[in-house]
Amino acid sequence: MDFLPTAVLFCCTHNAVRSPMAEGLMKRFHGSHVFVDSVGVHLGETDPFVIEVMHEVGVDISKHKSKTFEDLADDSFDYIISLSPHAQHKAVDLTRYMACEVLFWNTFDPTLVEGSRETRLTAYREVRDRLQQRILDIFPPIEDGAF
Repeated sequence: MDFLPTAVLFCCTHNAVRSPMAEGLMKRFHGSHVFVDSVGVHLGETDPFVIEVMHEVGVDISKHKSKTFEDLADDSFDYIISLSPHAQHKAVDLTRYMACEVLFWNTFDPTLVEGSRETRLTAYREVRDRLQQRILDIFPPIEDGAF
């Protein structure tokens, strides 16, 4: 992609793990040029493991507040990127009145992993790293002065 969109919405089931990660990563790379938001189909609470693994890469999402599609203040996005099948259905519904492109990045839910703290953190890191790679593949960094 040779340009950046003006607005991107990430969505998942609870806006507690995957979409806050994606929002934080997109803001890290493009937050000064792109409006970025995230929502869930249902409300959830930001997972402490998400806060920890995002902090590891220099992204602070400790103040993230979960919200749903119904809480959106803005309804004009260039891209809606859904990270779960449940969110994909809601995203497609939005295209009835919003001209945008919907992308489906079916992303593993790391909350399903059981085991030790380190095993669970590893699952969260893998999700974070995959999301980061997808974001950079679709929206590569723009050199300063390109705007």
